[in-house]
Amino acid sequence: MAQLSDDCFAFGGPMMSVDEAVGLITTRVNAIADLETVRLVNADGRVLARDVAAPLPLPPFTNSAVDGYAVRNADLPDAAEQALPLDGRIQAGGLAQAPIKPGHTARIFTGAPMPPGAETVFMQEDVGIDDSGKIVLPPGLKPGANVRPAGEDIPEGQIALRAGQRLLPQHVALAAAFGLVRLDVVRRIRVAVFSTGDELASPGEPRAASQLFDSNRFMLIAMLRRLGCEVSDLGIFRDERTSLANGLKQVAGRHDLILTTGGVSTGEEDHVKAAVESIGSLVLWRMAIKPGRPVAMGIIDGTPLIGLPGNPVASFVTFVHVVRPTVLALAGGLPEPLTPIPVRAAFAYKKKAGRREYVRVSLRRAQDGGLEAIKFPREGAGLLSSLVETDGLVELRESITGVEPGHSVGFLSYADLL
Repeated sequence: MAQLSDDCFAFGGPMMSVDEAVGLITTRVNAIADLETVRLVNADGRVLARDVAAPLPLPPFTNSAVDGYAVRNADLPDAAEQALPLDGRIQAGGLAQAPIKPGHTARIFTGAPMPPGAETVFMQEDVGIDDSGKIVLPPGLKPGANVRPAGEDIPEGQIALRAGQRLLPQHVALAAAFGLVRLDVVRRIRVAVFSTGDELASPGEPRAASQLFDSNRFMLIAMLRRLGCEVSDLGIFRDERTSLANGLKQVAGRHDLILTTGGVSTGEEDHVKAAVESIGSLVLWRMAIKPGRPVAMGIIDGTPLIGLPGNPVASFVTFVHVVRPTVLALAGGLPEPLTPIPVRAAFAYKKKAGRREYVRVSLRRAQDGGLEAIKFPREGAGLLSSLVETDGLVELRESITGVEPGHSVGFLSYADLL
């Protein structure tokens, strides 16, 4: 388990910026050391524990990039087309044992090994066949065209996958191309998740007239699982600080991270702060972010705790900027910075300087072909429909005080946040 000091997240500023929060997490969280070996088919989404050096070159042999005809560079036509007799046929998976004869060409298919002596391939659609059956080659083709040299993609011995890489399908494909069947990965991060509040009922249980069904917990569990975590669902903790503190104490030693939603503000019935301080240490963050200002982080028996806001949109946004980098840091993962793509605003918006804001938007294609961001028509951090009916978030950084239609803004797709 992760073992952090009680002052790991100490911060002296009056309000923490998003960049300060991410920097604090990535520099002060200790990665867990437990590793495991998984089959390649189960490696997607896991964090690689050791560098992977190429055990062979890719491609492992020089081969043709097209269906066509292989020739020696010495036989390439210069100023006029030239007819060469056909000598041999090499298909993908076959062997090219005999060297190509001077003044001849060989039929070859995509992926087939180049015959000894052949250095260039003409695409089949660029050649002709004369009445005698010779292959008519046009002039002007560059030497080495349409050939994939051995090691052109990755030379043998080069580091192809870095430790800390969160594996995506393309990384799994690369490992498979090396013939690997297993990879060493960091074990899954164990996260305990719960919601707080007497106003909540779990789906499937009776709901009083004054209660809401708990949606945040299920959203957070889904987001954690997309990050490859092993999640323990602790349900709902009621607004009673002693039982809350006891429950936190019990789960801390068995998990790498505790994640809660709700109860982290400064109201009389927000008990997470007092419960954590009674059994550990807590720094109550007021992040300069909208939605999502109240975020708490602390340590219980060496295990970090993050308390997210109770409003679902605020919980979603702060998960992306606080929980996501924490999980990656605990797994020893490489940073995965969020890079907004420029789109054109189709809305007007005003904001305060010094605070980063995230506006829920949908994208549409304008008449000139450019992408426009359409703001969700209603405000409110409690509107789940605003996450369901939009495509992502426009990020308005601290220095921005307003947006007008036509301004370039940064767009973060939900697909890139999860």
